[in-house]
Amino acid sequence: MTAPAGEVRKAPRGVWWAPPGRTGVGLLWLAIVAMMMNACATLNYYSQAVSGHLALMAKRQSVVGLIQERDTPERLRSKLILVSEIRDFASQVLELPDNGSYRSYVEVEGEALVWSVVATGPLSVYPEEWCYPVIGCASYRGFFDRQDALDQRQSLERKGLDVAVDPVPAYSSLGWFDDPIPGTLLGWADWRIAGLIFHELAHQKLYVPGDSAFNEAFANQVQQIGVQHWLEAKGDPSSMGIWRVSRVRERAFVGMLMATRGRLEGVYAQPITDAAKLECKSHLFSMLRKDYEIFKQDWDGYSGFDYWFKTPLNNARLASVATYEHWMPALERLYTQSGENLGRFYRAVTDLGRLPPQARKQHLMQLLREAEEENPPVPEAAIIPIPGCERPLIPPRIAQATGAKQLPEGRQPSFRSN
Repeated sequence: MTAPAGEVRKAPRGVWWAPPGRTGVGLLWLAIVAMMMNACATLNYYSQAVSGHLALMAKRQSVVGLIQERDTPERLRSKLILVSEIRDFASQVLELPDNGSYRSYVEVEGEALVWSVVATGPLSVYPEEWCYPVIGCASYRGFFDRQDALDQRQSLERKGLDVAVDPVPAYSSLGWFDDPIPGTLLGWADWRIAGLIFHELAHQKLYVPGDSAFNEAFANQVQQIGVQHWLEAKGDPSSMGIWRVSRVRERAFVGMLMATRGRLEGVYAQPITDAAKLECKSHLFSMLRKDYEIFKQDWDGYSGFDYWFKTPLNNARLASVATYEHWMPALERLYTQSGENLGRFYRAVTDLGRLPPQARKQHLMQLLREAEEENPPVPEAAIIPIPGCERPLIPPRIAQATGAKQLPEGRQPSFRSN
């Protein structure tokens, strides 16, 4: 049974997480609730947040009811049957919360349920944070109306920041509301729908206030584990093959983005002028575009990531990706150490979440080093020349993880890591 629009349930018991107040972008509503409590929140933000969420909740329809309704279009009915099966699998097999979330449906116009805004300094790869009561700090703001998000981008850009505005197909309220399945998902491949449901329910399983990157890495890991288990249970080798190819391409693409982010981090840390850093920044983004075209050739012209290059590249766009991907290898390592047993993995991640932030980061760094020892980066990928600078540099995180040293002055390896 769904909660009435606007009604807030008590936090589920038996799991460790702080009551809400992105996912990460997937947790946008929690930031919205917190903003209601913040005396410094603007009236416009408060208004769009409340009206947007309550309007969404008011339009929910029961998935079971729509399946049984004679007038429901057959295509919609078949997708909702799929959603119902995925939802049951999530709780029965993946041990994710069993509640009213994703057991209702809401029709949505446009490509997104909400829009996220992420900002960084012009010479920083780390996102600006907005801090809220209860949930701590998050690296994004969320808007139900795209124009509101664009207005926020314009305001931040006037302050000299790099800004990214991205569509968000769904969000989680961590179990305080019965989150619906939005119509934006129904055109997706079945395994993508399953992945999103598993991802958002993972946020209800565990959420650590103020640590967006940890929360998103955990949800991403549960998503990947869940999709693999679900496809294996379905016995669908064709979909499994498509998913695996997609994962290979996605890992390669994300790796390319994260390598560029690491190189930029190293550039920004150098004792050179801001003008020189900006020149290097422009050069690295140009190289990223060229590298992508080479990747496409290896993928027989696959153009699934072309959309990423249709808007200007900047630090904020890389920061958005890093929020989801930075700790993924560490949590993959932790899952392996847990014997690929979900129960043990959940307990291990919960223990990590209980640690103080610095201790948690140190533990994750150790897991990341172990993961990189098993799959070491290509040496040239770790050592980067700076156009116009005296010697190459190594991004700090890569240097720390690999023990790499600066190359002797005068040796200038390629930017690209073939």
